[in-house]
Amino acid sequence: MTRSTLARSAARLAGMALFAAAVPIRASAQVMDNHTYSLVLFDLLEYQRTGGANPVAWDMLGWVGGDFTRFWIKSEGAQSTVGSGGEAELQGLYSRLVAPFWEVQAGLRVDTRYGPGPDHTRVLAVVGLEGIAPYWFELEPAVFVSQRGDISARITGSYDLFLTQRLLLQPRVEMNAAVQRVAEFGVGSGLNDLDLGLRLRYEIRREWAPYLGVRWARRFAGTAELARLAGEEATESSLVGGIRVWF
Repeated sequence: MTRSTLARSAARLAGMALFAAAVPIRASAQVMDNHTYSLVLFDLLEYQRTGGANPVAWDMLGWVGGDFTRFWIKSEGAQSTVGSGGEAELQGLYSRLVAPFWEVQAGLRVDTRYGPGPDHTRVLAVVGLEGIAPYWFELEPAVFVSQRGDISARITGSYDLFLTQRLLLQPRVEMNAAVQRVAEFGVGSGLNDLDLGLRLRYEIRREWAPYLGVRWARRFAGTAELARLAGEEATESSLVGGIRVWF
C-alpha cells in the first residue's frame, strides 16, 4: 500500500470519526433544549428610608423555558409607606439566546402611576438585551415605544463582588432617558434620572440573602422640574434594608 493510499484511508477514517462525534453533540443539544426550567428572583425587595415617602421598592424577574427560548416576566416599582402614592411596571417578554450569556428580548410593558390624584396607565413595546458582559457585569439595556409613539430607553447594570463565600457587595446603576416629555408619568425629554446603589448582603442560603445598603438618585432637566412641581425632591438619598430571594 502506497503512502498516498494510506493518507487517503487515514483521512477517510478521521472524517468518519468526526462525523460520529458530531452526531451525539447535535442530538444532545436538541435534547437539552427540550427541558423546561424556571426561576423567580426578587433581586431587590427593600424598605428605603428617605425622610419623605419612605417607600417599599421591588425589582423582580421570572422566566420559564429552555436553553434557547424563554418567556420572561419583569416587574419593578415602589409603594409609599406614608401616603397612598406609588408606581409599578410589568413586562412580558419573549426571549431568544443569540450569543453565549446574551438573550434578545421583545414584548410589552405596562406602567401604572397612582396616588392622591388621577391614576395613569400606558402600554409600551419593548426591545432589549439581557446578559453578562466581560468580567461578569450583568447588563440590561432596553428601548421602549409607547402607544402614542413616545420613545424612551433604560440601561441597568450590576456586579456581585464576593468578599467571602457568603458576604457580597453589589454596586448597581440604573439610567433612564426619553425623547419626548410625558408629564403624567413625571418624564421629561433628555436624560431623566440616574439611580446608584451599593448593597451589602449575606447569603444565609444561596436563595435567601438579607442586605443593607445606601442609594442615591438624581433627576435631571425636565424630569427634575416635574418632580418639584409634584412636591418631590430632584435629588434623593436613602438607607435601604431588604432581602434578595429566589426560587
